[in-house]
Amino acid sequence: MTVGQFLPAALAAHAPVLLVAIPLILSAPAAALKSGRAAWAIALAASVAAFLFAIELFLATRGDAPAISYALGNWAPPIGIEFRVDGLNAALLMLLSASAILALLFALPSVEDEIEKDKRALFYSAFLVVLAGLAGVATTGDAFNLFVFLEISSIPTYALIAMGAGHDRRALTSSFNYLVMGTIGATFFVIGVGFLYMSTGTLNMADMAVQLVELRGNRVVEIGFAFILVGLGLKAALFPLHLWLPGAYAYAPSFVTVFLAATATKVAFYAIIRFSFDVFSVGNGFVLNSFTYVITPLAIAGMIIASAQALFQSDVRRLLAYSSVAQVGYMMLGLGIGTQAGVSAGVLHLINHAMIKGALFMALGAFAISYGVRRIENFKGLGQALPVSSAAFTVGALSLIGVPFTVGFVSKFYLIQAALQKGWAFAVVAILISSVLAVFYCYRVLVNLWVAPRPDGASRPVQRVPYMILAPLLVLALMNLVFGVNAEPIVNMAETAAAAAFNAGVAP
Repeated sequence: MTVGQFLPAALAAHAPVLLVAIPLILSAPAAALKSGRAAWAIALAASVAAFLFAIELFLATRGDAPAISYALGNWAPPIGIEFRVDGLNAALLMLLSASAILALLFALPSVEDEIEKDKRALFYSAFLVVLAGLAGVATTGDAFNLFVFLEISSIPTYALIAMGAGHDRRALTSSFNYLVMGTIGATFFVIGVGFLYMSTGTLNMADMAVQLVELRGNRVVEIGFAFILVGLGLKAALFPLHLWLPGAYAYAPSFVTVFLAATATKVAFYAIIRFSFDVFSVGNGFVLNSFTYVITPLAIAGMIIASAQALFQSDVRRLLAYSSVAQVGYMMLGLGIGTQAGVSAGVLHLINHAMIKGALFMALGAFAISYGVRRIENFKGLGQALPVSSAAFTVGALSLIGVPFTVGFVSKFYLIQAALQKGWAFAVVAILISSVLAVFYCYRVLVNLWVAPRPDGASRPVQRVPYMILAPLLVLALMNLVFGVNAEPIVNMAETAAAAAFNAGVAP
C-alpha cells in the first residue's frame, strides 16, 4: 500500500479501518448528548473524516495499483479478519461518504422540522451506525463480517424510518415491512455463506476464491451462490424483491430517504458484484447462466413494470420510489450483460443515480418544509413560488429521463452501447420503453410544478427554503449537468471499478 498520497502516512496506513471505526465510535457520544445540533456536528465531523479517508484510498488504488489489504490486529489473512480495498470499492466509499456529507447539510433544518427535539441526538447517532455499517460492507474482505456489517447498517435504518411516524403513522408499518424483508434477505445471505464455508473451510473472500477454483460444478457451492444472490438481491431491491422500498422511501423522514436513495441499494449491488466476480468468476457457467437467465429477465421486468407502477402514484415520493426500483433494474442489466463494458455501465449508473435521486428527494424535502406538500396535485404553482428548488427538481427529472447533457443520458448511453456489443437488441428496446415511461411520470409532476396555476386559497403560505437545504440541493443539481457535459471523470471511475472486478486476483 502506497500511503500518504493525501493524508499523513500515519493516518493513511490505517485508512481502511478508520473509515469504519470513526463513525461507529462517535455514535456513542452523539447518543449521549442532549443537543440535537451538537450530535449533528459530531455526525458531520465523522462523515468528513470518512470522506478524507475515502479520498486517500481512492488515490492509492488508481490505475494498476494493487488492492490494499489491512489485517485487523496484525492477524494475517485468511486466519485474521481482513479489510480489502481496490478500484471497485474505493469508488463506492467516495460515493458513500460524499452522500453522507451532503445529506447531513440538508438534515439540519429537515430533521428539526420532522423529528421531536428529544429524539434528534439519537437520530444522528443511529445514522452514524448506518454509515459505519455501509462502509464496513464496502471494505470487509470476510464473507461473514459482510453479513455482520449488513445487519449493523440495517437495524438502525429500521429505527430511522420509524421516526417518520411523527408526520405519518404509515412509517411504522413501512419500517416493520422493511425489518421483515431485510431479515429474510440477511437469512438467505448467511445461509449461502454457510454453504460456502462448509465447502471451502474459509470465510476470507480472497482465500475462498482460491478454494472455489477447484470446486466448479459443486452443487453445494452453486446453491450457496444462489442463496447469496437472493439475499443481496432483496437488499438491493431487485424486482420482485423490492416490496420494502416504496413504503420505506415514501414515509421515512426526508433526510433518511435522501441518504438511503443515494447509498443503500448501491452497497448491496456492490456486494453482488464482489461475490460474482471476485469470490466466484463470471467464467463459471453457473454464474454466467444466473446472470443471463435470472438477473437479466428480472432487471428488464423491473425497469418496465416499476416504471409503469410509477405512472399511477399520487404521492411524489412513492412515484420516485418505484422509479428507483426501475433504476436498480438498469444497474442489474449491466451486471446481467456479463461483460466488462456492461459492469462498467452498471457502476456508472450506480454513481449517476445517486446524484439524480439525491437531487430529486432533496427538492421534495424543500417543498415539504416550505409548503408542506407531497402529492402531485398540490405541486401546482410551486415553480413560481419556489423557483430555485423547482429548477433543481426539474434538472433531476430530466436526468432521470435521460435527456442529453445530463448524467442520466450518459449512463443509459453506455448501457445501450454495452448491450449492442453483446448483441442484445431486446435490452436496448427495454431501456427505451422504460425511458419513455419515465417521460410520462415525470411529465405529470413537472406540468403541475410549472404550468398549472397555484390554487386560490392555498392552505399554507410558502416559506423560504433554508440555505442549508438549498446548498446541497444545488450542488447535486449542478453535478447532474456538469458530469453530463464532461462525463470523463465518472466514466473513468466506473471503468476502473469494472476492471478491478474483472481482474480481481484469487491470491490474498
